[in-house]
Amino acid sequence: MPSSNTLIAIEQVSKHYKRDALVIRVLEGIDLAIDRGDFLALMGPSGSGKTTLLNLIAGIDRPTSGRVVVEGKEISKLSDAALTRWRSQNVGFIFQLYNLIPVLTAFENVELPLLLTKLSRKQRKEHVMTALSLVGLADRIGHYPRQLSGGQEQRVAIARAIVSDPSLLVADEPTGDLDAKSAQEILDLLGKLNTELKKTIVMVTHDPHAAQRANRTMHLDKGVLTRN
Repeated sequence: MPSSNTLIAIEQVSKHYKRDALVIRVLEGIDLAIDRGDFLALMGPSGSGKTTLLNLIAGIDRPTSGRVVVEGKEISKLSDAALTRWRSQNVGFIFQLYNLIPVLTAFENVELPLLLTKLSRKQRKEHVMTALSLVGLADRIGHYPRQLSGGQEQRVAIARAIVSDPSLLVADEPTGDLDAKSAQEILDLLGKLNTELKKTIVMVTHDPHAAQRANRTMHLDKGVLTRN
């Protein structure tokens, strides 16, 4: 049940897709409350609906039925323009394959979300340097993605996710493309963002070791959510 500390409330959410005459039921009657400062891992087999649920939480997709309420606002009812604006101000995204732009430096990649704000160039620089310092890459600002290791690329991606100081971070298999050492470093960093900066994190992972770093784990199977 939602409480005064609830950041995200998922209420009886279902998601269906239509393919010709076929209805594909991805999520069915999901209820989930995520408190401010929580670190939640979502696990489940391939095709269980993990990424779909993450996309609903982040406002990338809309439910077929039910409500998605974030900080008291029902984001599932916002217009496309309002939802885009809400995402840019409230959500940081971390992906498995980093999604960095190859022709931009680390600094320029991290600065991208700020180009849509009213911040001055000086303010943008301060924000970018703070974010890159937090992920331990202040000395790599002029490097291009091809000049960085996979772990460093993911750190740049995390810096980009936090540069606008969002209340929510969503991570889709953030260690899925990394070796064990780099994966450990990324999980350490996510843990630091959660404990020291009080960021709320929802992470999709298939890796039990990654899930152990979260405060709690929920499992999805055939569109139904269960507690670990």
